[in-house]
Amino acid sequence: MHKRINIIFYSLVTTYLIFGIILSINTGVSHDELHEQTTWQVNLKAIESFFVDNNGYEELLVYKDRYFGIAFHLLTQPIQFLTYEFVGDLNKMSDNDAYLVARHISFFIIFTISGIFFYKLCLKISNNYNFSLFSSSIYLLYPYLFGHALMNTKDIPVLSFWLICSYLSLSIFENYLIKEKFVIKKIILLSFLTCFLVSIRLVGSLIFLQYLISLLIILDIKKINLLQFLIKNLKVLTLFIFLFFIFLYLLNPILWKNPLELINGYLWFSKYKIAVCTLTLGECMDSLNITYKYYFIWLFFKLPILILFGFLLYPFIEKKLFIDNKTKLYYSTFLISALSILLLLILMRVAIYDELRHIMFLIPLIFIISLFNFFRFNSKLFYAVSSIVIFSFITENFKLNPYQYTWLNNFARYTNIQKNFELDYWGISSKNLQQTILKISKEKNINTSTCIYGDMYNGAYLRKSGFDCFKSYSSIDEPVDRPFFAYQNTRNLKRSDPKDCSLIHVEKYNYFFLNQDLVMGEVWYCD
Repeated sequence: MHKRINIIFYSLVTTYLIFGIILSINTGVSHDELHEQTTWQVNLKAIESFFVDNNGYEELLVYKDRYFGIAFHLLTQPIQFLTYEFVGDLNKMSDNDAYLVARHISFFIIFTISGIFFYKLCLKISNNYNFSLFSSSIYLLYPYLFGHALMNTKDIPVLSFWLICSYLSLSIFENYLIKEKFVIKKIILLSFLTCFLVSIRLVGSLIFLQYLISLLIILDIKKINLLQFLIKNLKVLTLFIFLFFIFLYLLNPILWKNPLELINGYLWFSKYKIAVCTLTLGECMDSLNITYKYYFIWLFFKLPILILFGFLLYPFIEKKLFIDNKTKLYYSTFLISALSILLLLILMRVAIYDELRHIMFLIPLIFIISLFNFFRFNSKLFYAVSSIVIFSFITENFKLNPYQYTWLNNFARYTNIQKNFELDYWGISSKNLQQTILKISKEKNINTSTCIYGDMYNGAYLRKSGFDCFKSYSSIDEPVDRPFFAYQNTRNLKRSDPKDCSLIHVEKYNYFFLNQDLVMGEVWYCD
C-alpha cells in the first residue's frame, strides 16, 4: 500500500514537472530578472578577474547591490546556457531576452523538489501516506505558489531551500531524540545547505531561529539542561558553525578580500528601504510604514480557506496533536517558528511590499500545520474537502494562466478585487501585450520603427521582429512623436491613459462563477 502511494506520488510529480516547465518557458519576463542577471554578471566578472587584475572585483565592491546573493545562479546558469536558444526560437525572442526566460526552468524544478520534501515532512508528522499525498498535492497545485514557481527569481528558491533545510535539520534532531547523537555527514550537509539558503538571500538567516526552536523542543522533551547539551556537543556545533562560514565565504565573492563585508551586508540590508505602495484592501500601504494589518490582511485573502480553517482548529484538537515526541518535534517547530518569525518582522517594522512574497517561505510551514490540524479533526472530512480543493486548484490554474500568482481566495472575491488588491506587480502581462502589438502592427502594416511605450521589458517579445524603439510609459507625459504604441500594466495601470489614443486591447481574466473582469493591462495606439 505504502509503496503504491509512493509510486503514484512520484509519477504525478514527474508529470507535474514536465507540464510546469512547459508553462514556465511560456511565461513572460518578471521585473526582477534583468536585475538578477546583472548581479550575476558583475559577480562573474569579479570572479574571473580576482586572480588576474582585480578590475572586475573593484567593480563589484562599488556595485549598488553587491550584497545580493548569487548562490542559486550556480544552478540556473548551466540550464540557461543549454536551453536559451530553444526558448528564444519558441518565443521569437533575442538571445539576451531568451536567456532570462530560460531561468524559469530552474525555478520550477526547485519548487517541484520542495514539493517532494513537503511530502516527506507530512509523512514525518503524520505517519500517514494518504494524508501526505493529498497535502502535497494541495501544496504543489496552490495557484499562488504555482504561479510564482513559473517565474519568481528569489522567493521560490528561498522557500524551496528553507523547506529542504527544515527536513534535514528536523531529521537530525529526530535522530538525536532517539539516539542522543548527531550524524556528522548530515551536519556537514546541513551546514552547506543552510549556507546556500543564506547565499540566495540574507533573510534565509532566520532559519537559525527555527533551528534554535527545534533544539529547545528537544531539550524540553528529553529534560536536558542547555549548558550540559552545549558542553557535550561542543565539537559538533563548532564543526557546523565553522563549515557554515567556510561555505559562506566560498559562495559569496564579495567576502573574498574582506570577510567582514558579511557584517556590512547585514547592516546594509537593515537600512535597505524601497518606497513601494502595495494596494491592500483598498489602501495604498507604504513599504516604509508597514503595520501588522498588512500581514494579516494578505494572509487572510491569499491563503486558501481550507488552510485558514485548519489553523483555527488548533484549540479544538490540541490533545490529538502530540501523540508522540516525533510529532511534537515537527509540529511545534513549524508552529512556533512561523509565529515567531512573523512577530519578529512585525516588531522590527521590516519594509516589505508586493503582498506576501517576502515571507513566502513561511507558507509551507503554515500549510503543514493547518492540514494536519484538519486531518486530526476529522480524517474523512479532510479527504472529502481536500479532493474538492485539489480539483478547484487544477481548474483555476488553467483558467488563470499565466496570472496564477495573483490568485486570491473566495473571501476576496466578495470584494471589488481590482480596486482593493495589487495584481500583476511582476509585469507578466507584458508578453501578451507585446504580442498584441505585434499582431496589430502586421494587420495594419504599421512600421516597426514605431516607438513602444511600456514597462522595463517592453522589447522582449518585439525586438526579434524588427522593433527597436522602446521607452518607459512615463515618457508620454512629455510631448512625443506620433504614431506610437503605449501599454499600461503593473502599477502603470494607476496612471492616466494616453491622450487622444485608441484603446485596442484589454488584457484581462476572471474567476469561475465570478462576474468580475480583472484587468492586467491595456494597449493603446496613438496616431
